[in-house]
Amino acid sequence: MTLKDKTTVTFYNGLTTIGGPMIEVAYNKSHVLFDLGEVYRPELKLPDESYQTLIKNELIGDVPNFYDPKITGKAIDTDRWEHAAAYISHLHLDHSKAMNLLAPEIPLYAGSITAHLLPALNEKGDFLLPAAGHDKSYTRPIIAAEYKKPIQVGDITLEIYPSDHDAYGATGLIVRMPDKQIAYTGDIRLHGYHPDWVREFMKASKGSDMLIIEGTGVSWPEEKHDENSEEFTGPKNEVELTEEIVRLQNENPERQITFNTYPTNVERMLRIIADSPRKVVLHAERAHLIKESLDEDYPYYYLPQDKKYSDLNPELEVSYDELLKDNHKYLWQVVTDYDKLREGGLYIHSNAEPLGDFDPAYKPFVEQFAKNNIEFKALRCSGHADEKELKEIIAGIQPAILVPVHTLHPELEENPFGERILPKRGQTVTL
Repeated sequence: MTLKDKTTVTFYNGLTTIGGPMIEVAYNKSHVLFDLGEVYRPELKLPDESYQTLIKNELIGDVPNFYDPKITGKAIDTDRWEHAAAYISHLHLDHSKAMNLLAPEIPLYAGSITAHLLPALNEKGDFLLPAAGHDKSYTRPIIAAEYKKPIQVGDITLEIYPSDHDAYGATGLIVRMPDKQIAYTGDIRLHGYHPDWVREFMKASKGSDMLIIEGTGVSWPEEKHDENSEEFTGPKNEVELTEEIVRLQNENPERQITFNTYPTNVERMLRIIADSPRKVVLHAERAHLIKESLDEDYPYYYLPQDKKYSDLNPELEVSYDELLKDNHKYLWQVVTDYDKLREGGLYIHSNAEPLGDFDPAYKPFVEQFAKNNIEFKALRCSGHADEKELKEIIAGIQPAILVPVHTLHPELEENPFGERILPKRGQTVTL
């Protein structure tokens, strides 16, 4: 290390898309990469998800010296880079799906919850992209990092902080070099279960030389005051959402009520279970995920074609036929066979898949409920900070340079405390 060494930041992906940020911070012979996700664009109808296809369609970044040479055909330049590491901020696929493409010798860090849940989510090999030389259910090793404990990568120090998002175990990152400090929010909000964690991250990041912040909340300026805006309508926070689900049960004492949530939103599921006046029953696959990752047991059911899970308590199984007939005792997670639900029932879609109008599968999914005389209720609570919260986070950190990523309109995020940079894909910024 010499005094002439400078910190560089290269932005490989996720700049004008919602999701998929891939950013490299380098100093001297050390460099780190975050995140390792894939941009979600189902409308492309790609023939496959090979490395070449993903690069060609800009769904992952063309990042040198990090991907597995067995996949890229390009050797890693270990003379140039003596120290390397990668980090994943949270479970969502637009931040994690490409993690198996990382060269196996490069250590991968994540918060402990993320590190434990990802292998469980990928148990069937349908969550992550496959690793070279392994079966599809393989998940490469992830180091479960202790919060706020420095991780040394040559001249670079990483510190991982707990944060708040609608992915269980989401974290933010502080990157320190001898000359500079960079804060990366990952996906973040102030209306979730743990705003205090976010504010602690803001305090630790205050005065950073660069703040790389997600900006999903400013992606739809045309919907800013639209009551039908998908991202920021309905309950204003997670507590209100759970209260609404409880209210719907209390107001419909003799009606079949079913629901679904996104699998990585474990905390929302646990809150629904804890507060529900009805007995909550999960599909066996979801109950298995929670058992395997958190070692907690909850009532569950099997579909006729489902495989059995040896780790589930047989005493907690509820008959699928009983659930189909029920109209008062259960609130249960439905994942298929919607035409078998009782007429006049209520289905609650709480940020589950399909995620919204941008997905071609969403409209026909919603329409099938009306055909069967079942009320479809979308109960969303955004995992992302809205415009007001983004301003509060920026004001709390007061960065010298602001870089908005993970948004359709990065130009709408402003930095009253210094410079704002809107990098192009593949651009390197020297601090």
